[in-house]
Amino acid sequence: QVQLVESGGGLVQAGGSLRLSCAVSGRTFTSYTMMGWFRQAPGKEREFVAVFRRSTTTTYYAASVKDRFTLSRDNAKNTLYLQMNSLKPEDTAVYYCAADYRRDGWPRGGTVDEYDYWGQGTQVTVSS
Repeated sequence: QVQLVESGGGLVQAGGSLRLSCAVSGRTFTSYTMMGWFRQAPGKEREFVAVFRRSTTTTYYAASVKDRFTLSRDNAKNTLYLQMNSLKPEDTAVYYCAADYRRDGWPRGGTVDEYDYWGQGTQVTVSS
């Protein structure tokens, strides 16, 4: 049974940093074809933040977070991370970890609907 558990959210001032973690279990960590982070702000749809696509070993970032956020993976710990720097109030959202092992994620890591497995989410609040 695949499970994803996020942690690391919280309240931070604008310009600060946070690191989110996602512990993944249920399958061999490297068997997932795509893994990443999405977020959902109040009243908005869930949106792509950063995704790693195994077939191309490429990480894709949303334009709004590129050069500020970094996705990384620790295969030994079965954990996915999202390092968030230079945070802005508009980054405030619930952040979700997602993974899938059936789809390739072409061309840029897949859409929300293409991920079968999700964590429960962790709140990130950035104050101005």
